[in-house]
Amino acid sequence: MSEQNVTAVERALGILDAFTDQDHDLSLKDLSERTGMYKSTISRLAGTLESCGFLMISGRGRYRLGPALWRLGSIYRRSYGMDDIVRPHLSILVSESGETASFYVPEGANRLCLFRENSPSSLRHHLEEGAILPCEFGAAGHVIRAWGDGVDDRSLQVLEDKFALSEGERDPDVSAIAVPVLDRQKHLLGALALSGPISRFTPEKRLKCLASLQSRAADCGKRMSS
Repeated sequence: MSEQNVTAVERALGILDAFTDQDHDLSLKDLSERTGMYKSTISRLAGTLESCGFLMISGRGRYRLGPALWRLGSIYRRSYGMDDIVRPHLSILVSESGETASFYVPEGANRLCLFRENSPSSLRHHLEEGAILPCEFGAAGHVIRAWGDGVDDRSLQVLEDKFALSEGERDPDVSAIAVPVLDRQKHLLGALALSGPISRFTPEKRLKCLASLQSRAADCGKRMSS
């Protein structure tokens, strides 16, 4: 592939990467500001992305992510072979706690929210599946770092406790608790977490959820290893 074609691919991916959980549609001006590309370049690349189903253009001239990405995302999640194992446990955890349950896996130096079931409460910690978050903050991030390459005091403490708590680290209004999901050889498969607003998901409530989290994580690890 020529250098020109590689650059075009990188720019097209840059357009897709400009979207966030908070921005479901963007104008041409928004995309230009976020990518640093000329509007003419974006328009040309967007036309190709739209024809392939990776972008949609509304009647107002605003851009949205297209259905092809949903299809690829579904294939990606299924490639882990965890969907039927993890989701029932997330549902039970939400039913028991009233908070949001998530399953994260390592993604390079970050963590990926692979599966998620949001709390039924209108006041909740909301996050979309597929979100990429840092491992430096948040209970699930601390778990993944501890069983990965974390050698700091926080990681060593998490390894000893076999769970992690966080409060207002990534979001000032959110608290969380997370435990590792390990295979039979004690290798990390992911992190199972509960999260909610600090005002409701207090330290006492989080610790009350610990036994159920650990039980669910153990069952997930056993079934994933079989």
